[in-house]
This record gives sequence, C-alpha cells and structure tokens, in this order.
Amino acid sequence: MICSQCEKPESLCVCDSIEPIKTRTHVLIIQHPQEPDKQLGTALIAHHSLQNSTLKIGLSARNLSAVLGHEAKNNEWLVLYLGSAKIEGEDPLVMVDKKGKPLPESKRLLRAIKGIVVLDGTWSQAKSLWWRNPWLLKLQRGVLNTRSPSLYGKLRREPREESISTIESIAETLSILEGDPQIKEKLLIPFRELLKKYKLKPSRPNFTIQPRTAK
Repeated sequence: MICSQCEKPESLCVCDSIEPIKTRTHVLIIQHPQEPDKQLGTALIAHHSLQNSTLKIGLSARNLSAVLGHEAKNNEWLVLYLGSAKIEGEDPLVMVDKKGKPLPESKRLLRAIKGIVVLDGTWSQAKSLWWRNPWLLKLQRGVLNTRSPSLYGKLRREPREESISTIESIAETLSILEGDPQIKEKLLIPFRELLKKYKLKPSRPNFTIQPRTAK
C-alpha cells in the first residue's frame, strides 16, 4: 500500500509526524521527473510541511513567474547554488556571484529575499535542471556553509562531503532567513521519523544509491 499524501509505502509513511509550518519565505522545489528514490526522497514531505511552498515536477519552464503562476522578481529569489564555492568564516548562508565568490553585501541582500528555489534529484539530474532553466542564472545565488553531515549518514552516498538532503537544505535556509531555529527543528521531525522507519525495514535493499545533490 502506498500513502496517497506522502507517496511512501505504508511502512514508511510519516504523515502523522508532519506539522504545518508557516513562513513568510516561499519555497519552490523543482523535482526532476525521473528522480529515482521514492522511499528516502524528501521533497514531498517538505512541501506538505510548508504551507508557503510549491512543488513542480518537470525538466524546464519559461521563467520563474511561469513556474509559480504569478509575477515574481528575480532579485528577490535565491537559488541554492550547485557550483563549487569556497566559503570562509562562520556565516551559515552566503550570497555568491556567478563565479561562486562571496558577495561583500551578502547579509543586506539576504534581507530582501522573498523566496528560495531548491533543485531535487540526483547530482546529475540537478545539474540538468540547472542548465535546462536559464532563468535560474538570473536569480540570486546562495551557498549553505553547513557544519554538520546529513542525517542520511551511510544510507546515501553523497558527491560532496558537505552535501545534505533537500529537506535539510530547506530547513537550514529558512531558519537563517527567518531567524527562527524552530523552523529547522519542526521540518526535520518527519525526516528523522522516515530514517528511523527505513532503518528498521527488514527488506531494505543491499545496494548503494548513486551520488545525489540536495534531496
């Protein structure tokens, strides 16, 4: 049996642990249509948890406004950057330029952000979404300066040491933008429950999933 809401097998359903969260920042999740991991994926969980969010499945769109269904200004939206960037210092979220270099006015720019874009899929799928949607290049770019490894642990092999899941990326970013650590804690409750149930699942397949981006 598959849950109609979280689309997980009944043994992995986490709907009871999802708590609706209100935020002023809108979250747009763009998921690759061939995203393979239905059991450990977190995009739909994040979407159901966040009242101010949009989940779109597809390869490309005309522009940001077309995806959202209403007008949006590119300079008020932040996309989590896929390229390499070396961030020094303690700032947990840093704005970068097109070459991945930190912007000196990063903190000021972050205060003007009204929405964030997160790409969901394997690492190669996320890069495909990035290049198929040139309008993403017009948005502000941000890099999470993560200090802790993903809660996935050994359940998933990541392409980079600092890689974390989609729901973790969203939780970190929203908590920073809105100055509320409770957003992160609440958003990660169903994710922790999913991992707990997955680890207890007796029929868990014995193979390594391909490297992923934020998931």
